[in-house]
Amino acid sequence: MVQDPVCQMKFSPREARTTTEYEGKLYYFCSLACRDTFISQPDLYLNNVTSMFLTVGVMGSAGNEAAKDVIEKSRNLGKHIAQRGFVLITGACPGLPYECASGAKQTGGMSIGISPALSLDEHIHKYKSPVDVYDVIIYTGSGLMGREVTNIRSSDMVIILGGRSGTLGEFAIAFDEGKLIGVLQGSGGITDQIPDIVASFQKDSGARLVYSNDPVELINEMAKLYTEHHYQRPSCFCDAMPAGTG
Repeated sequence: MVQDPVCQMKFSPREARTTTEYEGKLYYFCSLACRDTFISQPDLYLNNVTSMFLTVGVMGSAGNEAAKDVIEKSRNLGKHIAQRGFVLITGACPGLPYECASGAKQTGGMSIGISPALSLDEHIHKYKSPVDVYDVIIYTGSGLMGREVTNIRSSDMVIILGGRSGTLGEFAIAFDEGKLIGVLQGSGGITDQIPDIVASFQKDSGARLVYSNDPVELINEMAKLYTEHHYQRPSCFCDAMPAGTG
């Protein structure tokens, strides 16, 4: 159950009339009136409820061959995720996700790495993966492919950043599970092919896709869509809302 910070009513997240995001956290409301009251003076109501930070999973190429402009775009993405107060989730790998985590770290953001390894030792020596830009590393012991599901399911929103076959697998999981997915165009890899890939699926999984060349625009639009619509059914494992609600 979640709780409206204004009127204190408790309800299921899918029954919320609306939501808003404030300093990276998501707040649920029973009515537009309560939401507007909160927005007008949020400091009066913040301590009334316990709220969680929104999480943004960034999935992309772990290779080190990216162009300088793509590296810079990746870092800017991480910086804006941090500036919005969202928690960044990556596969704790090198490459573009690492650059994104570096940007978040530089901006004082919270960064969580989902490692394929069993331990810190295995993470460093077997998987040759970094540790210096994460606040928390979760050791899944699931291997490179096994941890993909944890990455996706731990993320409220998923962003595809460059990438090859591994990132394509993560995209497919996110799509099939009905996630809100952002595609950072101009980051190379599979991002240019995603529109055609989605068209070839010929199915509606409930996933929503957002495309942009600008990291700031991408995050802002995704946050807007999540708080206005996607919170009601953030994945395929949530029951559909009854007709006429939301």
